[in-house]
Amino acid sequence: MTLPDQATVNCPSFKLVLVGDGGTGKTTFVKRHVTGEFEKKYEPTIGVEVHPLDFYSNYGQIRFYCWDTAGQERFGGLRDGYYIHGQCAIIMFDVTARLTYKNVPTWHRDICRVCENIPMVLCGNKVDVKNRQVKAKQVTFHRKKGLQYYEISAKSNYNFEKPFLYLARKLAGSAELHFVKSPALIPPEVQIDIATQAKHEAELAEAAAQPLPDEDDDVFA
Repeated sequence: MTLPDQATVNCPSFKLVLVGDGGTGKTTFVKRHVTGEFEKKYEPTIGVEVHPLDFYSNYGQIRFYCWDTAGQERFGGLRDGYYIHGQCAIIMFDVTARLTYKNVPTWHRDICRVCENIPMVLCGNKVDVKNRQVKAKQVTFHRKKGLQYYEISAKSNYNFEKPFLYLARKLAGSAELHFVKSPALIPPEVQIDIATQAKHEAELAEAAAQPLPDEDDDVFA
């Protein structure tokens, strides 16, 4: 899975589609990874930047070719060419903007329309920001669809590797897979309040034990 002007790699590689509303931090997230920043390729026919992100596991090197929409989502639905041959996906929303969470089902539907049964992760980004609008306990979509959910902060590198580790385990078919060294990341731009985030994570765990609401909209009433 390489682009025409990109060297092949002697390791398993996977096409990862990264979707979500504009401004949710997708590009910032992918650019935290040093290789993703400096080796990106642009595919103008689809309006996408493809970033090769390398991770090193106990099974060897793994490369994700991360397809980032580069702002194209504001022109309406993404073309099928973006999703075709996608092997895994990350759906991102911004915890400081409710509308970005409300649009998650649309992104999920678009992926499922083209890619059948690929592993997906839902990520709530910008958890470093104080005025959070989407509380941890209000995030229920992943439970309805059987997705993994992680709270992340691209700018502080918080939980950066978790979505990739989850996807790598699913693609390898092994829960024993783990990363043997941390990815090379650009230094954090902000520091996350660990105590506050621990509280959010506890809320998330508590919410997971509760029955699901009938509609996601109920939590924003």
